Amino acid sequence: MKITIVGSGYVGLVTGTCFAEVGIDVTCVDIDAEKIDGLKKGIVPIYEPGLDIMVQRNLEKARLHFSTDLAASLKGCDVIFNAVGTPPDENGSAELKYVLDVAREVGRKMKDYILVVTKSTVPVGTSEKVKVLIKEELDKRGANIEFDVASNPEFLKEGAAIEDFLKPDRIVIGRESAKAEKIMQKLYKPFTLNGHPIIFMDIPSAEMTKYAANAMLATRISFMNEIANLCEILGADVDKVRKGIGSDPRIGSKFIYPGIGYGGSCFPKDVKALISTAAENDYQMNLLQAVEDVNAAQKKILFHKVKKYFNNDLKGKKIAIWGLSFKPQTDDMRDAPSRVLVDLFSEAGCHITAYDPVAMKEAERVLGDKIKIVEDQYEALYDADCLLLVTEWKEFRMPRLELMKERMNRAVIFDGRNIYDRAELISAGFDHIAIGK
Repeated sequence: MKITIVGSGYVGLVTGTCFAEVGIDVTCVDIDAEKIDGLKKGIVPIYEPGLDIMVQRNLEKARLHFSTDLAASLKGCDVIFNAVGTPPDENGSAELKYVLDVAREVGRKMKDYILVVTKSTVPVGTSEKVKVLIKEELDKRGANIEFDVASNPEFLKEGAAIEDFLKPDRIVIGRESAKAEKIMQKLYKPFTLNGHPIIFMDIPSAEMTKYAANAMLATRISFMNEIANLCEILGADVDKVRKGIGSDPRIGSKFIYPGIGYGGSCFPKDVKALISTAAENDYQMNLLQAVEDVNAAQKKILFHKVKKYFNNDLKGKKIAIWGLSFKPQTDDMRDAPSRVLVDLFSEAGCHITAYDPVAMKEAERVLGDKIKIVEDQYEALYDADCLLLVTEWKEFRMPRLELMKERMNRAVIFDGRNIYDRAELISAGFDHIAIGK
């Protein structure tokens, strides 16, 4: 089979590379000529463990190609995946301009039957809009060419995207025709040989499934953060509460870890988009609005804890931060709690020094002169009045406590991810302020 992926961002590049890995001929198309030129040389513009090696391997095997020419890439193509971005609009709704532009271009350039699959996260009804636009462009040309549309939402976790794609929990496909279903079954056969299920459904249900999944996970996070905050007030320990409820099979242990809020490219955007979609249809998503509000407040919680610890006197304080990306194993800082914290401490007159294993270049781009970036986690601690653990990278789990005490003005850790043992830190002479304890 031959497929084309339009959009060489996170989703498009991972999708195309993983399809190439199982022997499919893949062309990734993007309008960014500089990005494409780099990819042709094996230069991967995003951080995802193992992706650079896989891209290079499939380039050498001539199974993976990169181009800025969509028309040329459609020749002999069986399936085209639309994986362009859907950034949030001002009102929180998904911006569909790029998705719909691709649909028009496909209608203008296609010569033979093709299955057009939306991979981007889009509101319910988008595939129908894609179908209409392709048909309009074909009619303008007077071309009677058959095509199908389908929806195939992605469920990739940043930092584990390759494993998620190659060994999926499930593959969700919305389709209208038996022909489209047969093509998608063939395309995904290499990934289902070990029993990973394909779930076929109507297109609107597939589009909704993506939003519902992310909204549910975001809800669990905000719920647990609310419980954590109440635990602090009442004198309970949220980690014990988490274990107590997580042992219930109806609840389970995933996504009930308290912290300083969710970020990234999916949860914030998708929760806002679902709220917006409901509002456009005269329905109010009260629960999801609360999820959003709790998350926004939770991103500020370390700031308030530090402010309380220093009796509201933060001006001139030196703040060290470990971790800037929204989660480990990625350099993605979109909607990261670190961005909120840096803004708050900067406005309060603090001096901020930070370290992150992979997000330092991105941090320099998005945070500018609000922060000093250093190359080593312990370098960030020189003369620091406190340390904020913001992202739970593995290399932060077993810190050198004596070295930390030597370099810090005051031995205090604000543990935004509850990764440290309080008794151990206290015995080493540290103050330990965590979430829900």
